[in-house]
Amino acid sequence: MHALNHLLYGNIDFLKNEEYRAFQFRFLCILLLAGAGVTVLLLAGVASGVNHIDAIHVVSMTCFTLISLVIWLVLRGQPQRFVAMAWIYECLCLLEFVSALYFVSEDEMRVIWFFTNIPGIYILLGQRAGMLITIGTIVGLAVGNAFLPQPYSTNAIATLLSALMYLGAFFHVYGARSVSYFIRMRESNRQLRHIASHDPLTDLLNAGAYYATCDQLIHLASRHQQPFAVLFVDLDHFKKINDTFGHEAGDIVLKTVAKQLQESVRQSDAVGRIGGEEFSVFLPDTDLSGAAKLAENMRSGIEALMPQIGQQRIKVTASIGVASGERSETNIAAIQRRADQAMYDAKQQGRNRVSCFTQAA
Repeated sequence: MHALNHLLYGNIDFLKNEEYRAFQFRFLCILLLAGAGVTVLLLAGVASGVNHIDAIHVVSMTCFTLISLVIWLVLRGQPQRFVAMAWIYECLCLLEFVSALYFVSEDEMRVIWFFTNIPGIYILLGQRAGMLITIGTIVGLAVGNAFLPQPYSTNAIATLLSALMYLGAFFHVYGARSVSYFIRMRESNRQLRHIASHDPLTDLLNAGAYYATCDQLIHLASRHQQPFAVLFVDLDHFKKINDTFGHEAGDIVLKTVAKQLQESVRQSDAVGRIGGEEFSVFLPDTDLSGAAKLAENMRSGIEALMPQIGQQRIKVTASIGVASGERSETNIAAIQRRADQAMYDAKQQGRNRVSCFTQAA
């Protein structure tokens, strides 16, 4: 199945919140190949004498098939080209349908291609494009019918135009509701994923999500042969804050510190709350020296916070352990233990300081 997907769509990678965009891209790829395939079958029927089609339209069908395959090749593996390729294909289809309408006059059902076009344009390019193409088709058939070699009767053209208006209105409403439902579902799923992966008090990654993220980042670091480091941050005398000022004050301190930690790191770093007053920071592409420097900035930043509790401000400090990763590591467990050990060394040395793990420690 993976090989078939790669053959049809190329090497593509959509984000989790791009499900509908991925569906549109794959739908267009299949539509291009299906349209070319159906046209080839019709051409085979002409060649075998099963059905008769005007020579001019045979040329049009051949060009349609070849151009469809070229569009597919240009689009394959390049989702950023989707909108342009969808519009080009739509224009190509309209030209092909008009050619069939004029040159295959003995086929009364040839107008059906305009009907099959309406749902596709709503799916691929949305409501505005769908409405534009629907109105253009209705006007084009109403005006152009008189110029056909064998025009449709007044009753027939009235029925065709009414059916097109109904189909356009149906897909306009249905498309609007479907997209709206999809957006709401996507947002709900995003919120659920956020709730499941983040600590409700500090909005940092919770322990499970943090460790899972770290394992992924370690895998990437190993693949690209890049260094990485972990900081273990533990607030000093946090129980005393709770006992003296109450748990609400403790929550204020935790949220204030969490915000400080988040603002101190890069977007590529991961920050998690892994215990009551314990935090951990994963630093990709960072050696021990760089991690220690960042840890010192964090320590001084936490010390300078002085969060206000009631009518007074209290001093908060943290002991931070630093450990660098090893190439042989495949998960967070070992380096986290080393950072934890370094943090305890900082505690033993008087707290409110940074300690780096060494083998001698």
